[in-house]
Amino acid sequence: MPGHQQAHIAVQDLTMAYGSFVIQQDLNFTVWHGDIFIIMGGSGCGKSTLLNHLIGLKEPAKGDVWYHGQSFWTAKPAERERMMRRFGILYQRGALWSSMTLAENIALPLEQYTALTPGQIRELASLKLALVGLAGFEDYLPSEISGGMQKRAGLARAMALDPEILFFDEPSAGLDPISSSLLDDLILELRESLGATIVVITHELASIFAIGTNSVFLDPETKTMIAQGNPKQLLAESPHPKVRQFLTRGKEHA
Repeated sequence: MPGHQQAHIAVQDLTMAYGSFVIQQDLNFTVWHGDIFIIMGGSGCGKSTLLNHLIGLKEPAKGDVWYHGQSFWTAKPAERERMMRRFGILYQRGALWSSMTLAENIALPLEQYTALTPGQIRELASLKLALVGLAGFEDYLPSEISGGMQKRAGLARAMALDPEILFFDEPSAGLDPISSSLLDDLILELRESLGATIVVITHELASIFAIGTNSVFLDPETKTMIAQGNPKQLLAESPHPKVRQFLTRGKEHA
């Protein structure tokens, strides 16, 4: 792998396709340690598909993804499983089990992947909930709390195994602006306290500018990336009208 010492994730010559239908091709970008990396672009450009390629749910038609200089898609299944153990994933709808309490939801990965005792697991679940501002909510069901709190509980579960990399799929979807802003603050805090690298799919401009340190812009027409870098810098300097248009939505008359 080309020598990027601090590259946490390197995407190399990636082509994503369903059969002969190409979604995106020739993707090359690097996610550095400690980045809050935004995957952005208009509807149907392949953002969620790219996420699925990064977390091991869909195999590339061509190219590879490297973690710490190690190839993900040519690794043996056991090795790939070990790499995936370092990921934490927050899906769009929080994806909590509705019949389980918050503590039980967070305990699931701990029961599956660690040798901790039930008491230790309960303690860790409480700690993770406290980290996201939900201390005292261990025995609540997801239906008993607000959408913003469900997102935070989903985040606590994504962090259960102390992942090195957190993947978020539209974390602000369905949230009001205040809850969304609180979630952005929380993401920044967690990056500081956990030292994690964070990859976020979002189209929310406020979030993109509040948390993004690096990004890639996927274009559905040309089926490839047309920009990468810090979103604020792209806003100021990108020569691409599509990128500028995306980053100034609703601000034309501001």
